[in-house]
Amino acid sequence: MENNDALVAGFDSEKDDNLSISLRKADGVKDGIIVYLSGYIDTYNSTFFQKQVMKCIEQGFINLIFNCSQLNYVSSTGIGSFTVFLKMVKPNGGDVVLLEIQPKVYEVFQLLGFSQFFNIRNNQEEATSFFTNGEGILPDVFPAIVSCPVCRKKLRATKAGRFRCSGCKSIIAINSDAEISLG
Repeated sequence: MENNDALVAGFDSEKDDNLSISLRKADGVKDGIIVYLSGYIDTYNSTFFQKQVMKCIEQGFINLIFNCSQLNYVSSTGIGSFTVFLKMVKPNGGDVVLLEIQPKVYEVFQLLGFSQFFNIRNNQEEATSFFTNGEGILPDVFPAIVSCPVCRKKLRATKAGRFRCSGCKSIIAINSDAEISLG
């Protein structure tokens, strides 16, 4: 891991006991940075989280990749922070990708209706491809009509990911080929 201050001046000047943030330049992504999150984001540390990521945006990093593999919890306030970042970088041609989200964290995004607003990818290669190829390595099978494997309700999927069936409330996974499974 590179020194955070080498990428973003003054980044390591503040710390939080419950959220660790590490940075790495996103190779192959113009104005891209990978933000590794470890711990949790809630009402008490969301201001710290926003300040730190704002430092990245102010340094010209507008393509943000958040690696959430070590993120154990996100409150609605934390999700609001991700929304703020998206609103800041979009007008400048940037975007936000979340990757390797733990199931319990993803469920919070989904329950609050935010999973459809964010580009969620499974790994670094898919995230990089999203920025370099527009919509990444996903084939053009979306939107797709799929059937819930539990209740058989017809559902419209606009992209791959994990979703809750509007009929039986089961969590289902839809892969990049629009194949469905319980998830």
